[in-house]
Amino acid sequence: MKKLKLKENQRKNLKQILHELSSEKYIIRNKKYFRLNRRKDKSNLTGIIDFGKDGRKVIRHITGKKDEAVIYSIKAVKNQRYKAGDKAEFKLIRKDGEETAVIIRIITEGKKFVAGRFENYQTYGIVYPDSKEIKQEILISTDNFNNAESGDKVNVEIINPEELSTDNPELRGKITEVFGKSGERVTEELSILRKYNLKKEFPLIIEEEAEKISKRIDLKNRIDLRDKVIFTIDPEDAKDFDDAVSIETTESGEYIIGVHIADVSHYVTHDSLLDKEALKRGTSVYLVKNVVPMLPEKLSNDICSLKPDEDRHTFSVFIRLSKRYALKGYEIKKTLIRSKRRFTYEEAQSIIDNGRGDFADELLLMHKLSKSITLKRLKAESLDFDSNEVRFEFAKTGEVKNIELKKRLDSMRLIEEFMLLANKCATLFVKELSRKLKITLPFLYRVHDIPNKEKMEELSEFVGQFGYSINIEDKNSLRSLLDSIEGRPEEYIINDLLIRSMAKAVYTTKNIGHYGLGFKDYTHFTSPIRRYPDLIIHRILNEYIYHTEKIKESAGYYKTVLQDICRHSSSMEQNAEQAERESIKLMQSEYLSRHLGDEYDGIISGIVQYGIFVEIIELLTEGMIRFRDMEDDYYEFNEKKHIAVGRRKRKIFRAGQKVRIKVIRVNMESRKIDFALV
Repeated sequence: MKKLKLKENQRKNLKQILHELSSEKYIIRNKKYFRLNRRKDKSNLTGIIDFGKDGRKVIRHITGKKDEAVIYSIKAVKNQRYKAGDKAEFKLIRKDGEETAVIIRIITEGKKFVAGRFENYQTYGIVYPDSKEIKQEILISTDNFNNAESGDKVNVEIINPEELSTDNPELRGKITEVFGKSGERVTEELSILRKYNLKKEFPLIIEEEAEKISKRIDLKNRIDLRDKVIFTIDPEDAKDFDDAVSIETTESGEYIIGVHIADVSHYVTHDSLLDKEALKRGTSVYLVKNVVPMLPEKLSNDICSLKPDEDRHTFSVFIRLSKRYALKGYEIKKTLIRSKRRFTYEEAQSIIDNGRGDFADELLLMHKLSKSITLKRLKAESLDFDSNEVRFEFAKTGEVKNIELKKRLDSMRLIEEFMLLANKCATLFVKELSRKLKITLPFLYRVHDIPNKEKMEELSEFVGQFGYSINIEDKNSLRSLLDSIEGRPEEYIINDLLIRSMAKAVYTTKNIGHYGLGFKDYTHFTSPIRRYPDLIIHRILNEYIYHTEKIKESAGYYKTVLQDICRHSSSMEQNAEQAERESIKLMQSEYLSRHLGDEYDGIISGIVQYGIFVEIIELLTEGMIRFRDMEDDYYEFNEKKHIAVGRRKRKIFRAGQKVRIKVIRVNMESRKIDFALV
């Protein structure tokens, strides 16, 4: 290294890179020197070792096609040792038509943690896992209790036995953390964080790097917009403001919409510790009572946040619309803004409704444009899904006081439409630049594949029970369905199922378009404080716009790393969504646990072998009427007709039917809510 005459920071970076390459076995260390590992087989795959439902080890491999995990069983090899959580290189062998993984080597060692309820049986303990993936009980020896008591919710590190019996595989573990008593809300909130590997706190070294970041304003390559009328519109409880908007009318009567996004890439530089931590987290996670940020608070809530009356670095998209609201052009520039006002959605809506208040002219014009843009989008190929969300009101004691449906305000739609346009324009820019330069520039796309035919057939059958019919081959038929259910009692249930019937939107380097939005070109550009893909898009645009002399070099680099970033980001997004859903279900369970015996109007959302799912309309909360609790008859599930039928009285229950129920049981630990018919 001395011969290279590197600076101190360059030497540290090189050491870190060499260490990573060595740990991944791309290079091999020989005393003072490194050499290439020529034995590394490019045809081999990598994956994470985990446990299957029966306790046997499997390996999870993320495919390149649909960003989904494929699980392979592992062929036992004598004297080979590996643990759940290890990252491994493996090859596939085929025997009797089945593919099995053979572990080549362990790339990095890992650990497997599971949360669950502990029970003390004196000479041993058992943890009953919360995980849906691991059904098997985990045996705990007395020296690994860690002071846990029966009924405690605990975190367990699974210890891999040296050899497992093929007939009765046993999982063993040691308790690393005691959360509290199972079923208590604070305990369950903590277990959700651990279950999904979410950490609110950042390592000290990351916090220190964030604290060192300077607030100094840099106008190089930036347009100064500090005198312009620019403001933010966000939820009342928002703390990280990553987007602001502006509007202007040209002399020719055209409109210029400005979408100004926090320039996080100005502070979070490539391959810095902050960048690596942000990539690892992938996204901010918004649980009901906890936010797990992607970036430290110094950045997310301060330096990068577009607070009013503060100078902020931004990346802006200027969108030019014709008098008839058609997209005429756009520009993407680095800018410096000073937000004039922080609106909540409710404040902006009040001004839209009454025509009076701060920046009323701008808000009213924005509202007019957004309505027209929405209509044009829906007349084209777009589906307008209403996301069904609830809002929780808490008492001073911390208990859930009330649950209500979130209203979708015009001010929210306004911001949504402007962000959609900005995301679309960012993608169009790279597409047009590729065409101009006659090279394929790598890019990160947000794509949404066409729906699975089987799922659409199930949807068709389900909505038929409500009296609706759809042509699964015709997208317009789905749009008509959405129009038909608006304002109906079954709206939320059908809308929910329709969303679940769609393919999952994911990140990828291959552009297949966005089916739901009806866009041929789309990405995520507008939320770099809370989504890593947006941060990467900013970085790519900066390279492609302001460093054109190095564009081929940049393209070569992104070609090698982007797909891995896409896979990881898609995976972390799905992890966040699951955690958020479980957090909502926990709060709904807590609320109804204090309303046992209370009656509500509900609508049947589905029927299965053991009971009837009912959604409380006013709370958007689902529970079950179990057949065993229906005392007026013996009910059976007719799978062919998707109905429940009483054996003696022949009374029928079907999806979409309104029912009156009362709450009879709530299990906070499992988040299960049971109803009975009134």
